[in-house]
Amino acid sequence: QVLLVESGGGQVQTGGSLRLSCADSGRSIEVYPMGWFRQAPGKEREFVAVSGGSAASTFYSDSVKGRFTISRDDTKNTAYLQMNGLKPEDTAVYLCLADPDGSWSRAENYNYWGHGTQVTVSS
Repeated sequence: QVLLVESGGGQVQTGGSLRLSCADSGRSIEVYPMGWFRQAPGKEREFVAVSGGSAASTFYSDSVKGRFTISRDDTKNTAYLQMNGLKPEDTAVYLCLADPDGSWSRAENYNYWGHGTQVTVSS
C-alpha cells in the first residue's frame, strides 16, 4: 500500500520560496518515479516535475525550469519540491503522484496520488 501525504504549502509573496514534501507512509519509494503536478482553479492539471526511480533522472515543465528543483530522499521515503522565485501564476494545489504506467507527464498514468497542498503566491 502506498500512501502519499504532501506538506509544506502556504502563502508567500512574489519571489518567495517554499519546499513541498511528499512522504510515503506505505512502501519504499525508491522503486517509483515520483511526480509533482498542480491544478489551479479553472485550469487543467499541469505537470510540474518528475524524479525517476533507480535512474534518478529528473524532468521539469518549461514553466518551472530553473526555479523549481525536485529531489528525493529514499531513506526517508520522501520526495521534495523546492520552489524558488515564486510567481502568482504558480498559485495552485500541488499534488504528489507515484508509480506511473507510461508517460511521466500525464497524471492519469500514475497509480498513487496524494491529496494535495495549497500554494498561494501573492503579488
